[in-house]
Amino acid sequence: MPLRVVVGFYSDAAVSVYTKIAALERRETGCEAGVTYLAALLGISQSTVERALTQLMRPAPDDDIAEVTSYRRTLPGGTGTTAVRRVRVVGRAEHGAWVPTRAAEALSPRQLRAYAALSYATATGHHITLADLGRVLRHRSGKKAGEPLDPRSIRRILRALEALGWISVDRRAGYRGRHLYTVHDEPVQAALTADLDDGSGADLGDGSLASKEHHLTDSPDDPPPDASAIRRRREQVVARGAVENPSLPPAFRRPYAGPQLALAPRIWRVLEPVKALVSGLSPYVVRRLAREIGRQLDEGQEPERLRARLEFRVLSTQDIRDPGRWLLGAAVVRHGCGLVDCESGRIWRTGAACEVCADLRAADGHRPPSGPPGPRRPTYPRPPGRWPECQSCGAPSRQPLPDRLCRPCRPPADLLRSLR
Repeated sequence: MPLRVVVGFYSDAAVSVYTKIAALERRETGCEAGVTYLAALLGISQSTVERALTQLMRPAPDDDIAEVTSYRRTLPGGTGTTAVRRVRVVGRAEHGAWVPTRAAEALSPRQLRAYAALSYATATGHHITLADLGRVLRHRSGKKAGEPLDPRSIRRILRALEALGWISVDRRAGYRGRHLYTVHDEPVQAALTADLDDGSGADLGDGSLASKEHHLTDSPDDPPPDASAIRRRREQVVARGAVENPSLPPAFRRPYAGPQLALAPRIWRVLEPVKALVSGLSPYVVRRLAREIGRQLDEGQEPERLRARLEFRVLSTQDIRDPGRWLLGAAVVRHGCGLVDCESGRIWRTGAACEVCADLRAADGHRPPSGPPGPRRPTYPRPPGRWPECQSCGAPSRQPLPDRLCRPCRPPADLLRSLR
């Protein structure tokens, strides 16, 4: 991307549109994408794409250079088709920044402009400051047009880029205490979505979105219905017994009118061991399950770790009556202490015992951190010899235990062998 597009007079949306057109123009036929297709890829409205194309195709006021050229086409029968758009050939001596086309789809236009500025500064070895970024991300419309963006807004944009995984920040590690930025070609951790700052309403042909709704009201001269007929206080009816709400037939039930469910690939990879249970859940339960898995992945837990947890618990559970309740309340829940790397009392990366969990057990009086094991914990009173008992944890079982181990205490290999 030429540097003049990043720091020039072009709007933030023009930077995103230029990035996508430059990527699609690498084909032999050029960029044949229409306005609707570009708007769907970038997540912005069609009117915003049209304004950005108008800016890019017109000569700039400072150097009379147009970045995008559009060629209209007509089919042999006389029917028009989408135009072919090509970007200007950039010279080898011209400064520019390398921006992956995936960033244009994952980031908002203003975040993409900040990412391009950081990419150029990192490539040239310039220790960029918040004031420099503020001059690049200046206001381009309104009363503050031409003024730099305030440092508070710049910090918010940088925090969003860091949270999405496109940059890494080493704070106070650069020249004279400046931050050092590392720009990634792909996000370090995939994100479900990004804030587009483009409104939530539909495209109304370059019109303004409604911000206030005027509800229908009756004439002030007409009294409310049945208002004059009520002269005394109504007798309050209180239900004395249990009330049963019969379920409505399918013809009278309100269908689900929410957004269509779409999960990220990283969520599907984690849910692969329990995909037979997920297929029968409602969209609400699946969405809650996906949010919980995404939250744990954002904390730093590996997808293989969550997948192994689900696989172990689905194999160690004999009867699952309510799949949604079991997945949310038992399967996906992490057991252990407050350390992110702790998995049921052991460090996931190394397999060693967690010292924090050992200290907590020692503080509770269950097991000392060192020395011979103490007496076994007391069990529930039951007739002797009635129920088999696990040799490892001492839990009673109503079914006989061939190897004297319950299902949670068995290793995964034995569970797989018993289920075959």
